[in-house]
Amino acid sequence: MPSQIPVFDGHNDIVLKIAAAGPDRAKLWLQGEGAGHLDLPRMLASGFAGGFFAVYIPSPETGEPVDHDALMDNPPYDLPLPDLIPHTAAQPVAVEMLGHLLWMERASEGRFRWCRSVADIRAAMAAGAVAGILHFEGAEPIGPDLDALHLFHAMGLRSLGPVWSRPTIFGHGVPFRFPSTGDTGPGLTDLGKALVRECNALRIMIDLSHLNEAGFWDVAKLSDAPLVATHSNAHAVTASSRNLSDRQLRAIGETGGMAGLNFATCFLRPDGRRGADMTLDPVKRHIEHMLKIAGEDHVGLGSDYDGATTPQDIGGVEGLPVLIQAMREMNLGEPLITKIAHGNWLRLLERTWGA
Repeated sequence: MPSQIPVFDGHNDIVLKIAAAGPDRAKLWLQGEGAGHLDLPRMLASGFAGGFFAVYIPSPETGEPVDHDALMDNPPYDLPLPDLIPHTAAQPVAVEMLGHLLWMERASEGRFRWCRSVADIRAAMAAGAVAGILHFEGAEPIGPDLDALHLFHAMGLRSLGPVWSRPTIFGHGVPFRFPSTGDTGPGLTDLGKALVRECNALRIMIDLSHLNEAGFWDVAKLSDAPLVATHSNAHAVTASSRNLSDRQLRAIGETGGMAGLNFATCFLRPDGRRGADMTLDPVKRHIEHMLKIAGEDHVGLGSDYDGATTPQDIGGVEGLPVLIQAMREMNLGEPLITKIAHGNWLRLLERTWGA
């Protein structure tokens, strides 16, 4: 069996789990609690070299709870989206999350490093440490004057999605809807267009994964950076609103951008269901299609670990070698698998951030 290829991952949600763990966060991060997808020991043992760690602002609980799992196991579905969260409510939560991020690095005793440049990432990988990039999944913590964007950039923010699926003052996300295209509403607001320009000026990567199709094309017109969807799949294989059309995938490739394969079953399975009881054949079909349309230099991995249900044969981070082996079974060859596993992401960040 060939040696494990290091994986650089486009998206995970472990920070939210650590924040929710309270006094048990050390057990979760440093020892593993058995139920989640990620923890530091399993990352180091499974070839997880680094990735984008999301700061996400949960919506307040209002009204009767909705059983999302039951709905997504019985397509068609169209889940209601939460209301917009104002920056005055989101900023304190983001700051709290940043405190957890700093604690993760400190508690790791050198085994995990927050990175602000590609040089930082390569140094961490060379030292055998996990390299983390600070990402905002939704720009709720940014106010209309954009001053907070500069503050968070100074604190290490290097990647930003204008929206999670709920609306923001910057734009509109896609609902969790199957079957559906991503053409679900209006594009960026005037504030959203200003946000894109300011991210370009600061060289903050713009993540298009949850943005609707009109917003995607607004960014494409405005941005001078490569187009990136950190955790989205191919709509031609699975007709989810969250997946990318061939036209979008082609634009990503033409701009030197990236699409990261999302491990969420509902974006992989052709039937749109959430259940983990699936083979890896749909995973292979998504990879094959994304490579065909975007190009072999523009496809990577974007697991959505700790934020989604994953195929039973992958599970958590310990399943990365299984995924690498599946790509070997596709006869992609070691050089291309290495590109998908980490090489393409690092080159994309050099193009976006500079060396």
